[in-house]
Amino acid sequence: MNDRATVLITGAGGFTGRHACQRFAAKGYRVFAMVRKAVGWPVNEKLEYIPCDLTDRAGVKQAIEQTRPQYVLHLGGKNSVPDSWAQPLLYMESNVMTTLYLLDALHSCGLGDTRILVAGSRLKFGLDRPLHPTHPYGLSKTLQEAAALAWGKLFQLGVLIAEPGNLIGAGPSTGICSLLARHIVRLERGESPPPFQLSAADARRDFLDVRDAVDAYEMLLRKGEIGEVYPVCSGRERSLAELVEDFAQLTTVTDMRIQAGPSSGSGSASPAEPPLSQALWGLGWRANVAWEQSLLDILDYFRKEGAATL
Repeated sequence: MNDRATVLITGAGGFTGRHACQRFAAKGYRVFAMVRKAVGWPVNEKLEYIPCDLTDRAGVKQAIEQTRPQYVLHLGGKNSVPDSWAQPLLYMESNVMTTLYLLDALHSCGLGDTRILVAGSRLKFGLDRPLHPTHPYGLSKTLQEAAALAWGKLFQLGVLIAEPGNLIGAGPSTGICSLLARHIVRLERGESPPPFQLSAADARRDFLDVRDAVDAYEMLLRKGEIGEVYPVCSGRERSLAELVEDFAQLTTVTDMRIQAGPSSGSGSASPAEPPLSQALWGLGWRANVAWEQSLLDILDYFRKEGAATL
């Protein structure tokens, strides 16, 4: 990049956030990495850490005043379906209200030209009556998207939504690919973990490497149409049985000790077929990381850097 554009990345300490910080910095952006606490992070000359809890409205406004970013990639929030049942109000605050705090701060600071990409979820549901929420997490993401788009329209803010598929890759993820990789690495080390439980071998997911997703996010921040919702996915679903088979090709473990639940039949698929990323393709984005490379990178992460977390 010729000019040093500034980007504020919320949730910078999370799985996707860490990849986003690295890739935006590598592309020449001045990166403000928003984390809850400034301590405990490795020194990185390419990043400027901004300590801020997104639930602190005053703190969010102060961070926006301090950084005055041209772009905001909003990755912060909660994303565990089981945990959302235990703490539903926390999920509303962490996903809905924090987004509004962020947008309100941009508006009050006169940053109407800032473009903000909110990471939504394919687990949202329609707002047509009667409502059919499936869990508090899905409700929080549904309301987050609706509130962000409405706030952007009401106050002339540059809001876009990205709806990623199942993001995979090296790093501290709690997704199915990382959980399975951890299990395999423990077997490679001669341990005897309990059998790995799959919900159903025929359950299907759309997997996308997190690096491709971050490249899509950057493309959308620069070229996406304000007010639009963009699927960010590979467009291809794989069964969990395929996932296990492909991991098996990358390890010397012969018995991976995996147990699968009964076939879930027609209900095993995702709520809808994965949408094609045609709008993203039109902007010039392509998924470039091969499936096998993603799986190998995940395994290698837990064989090396992640070994201490097993």
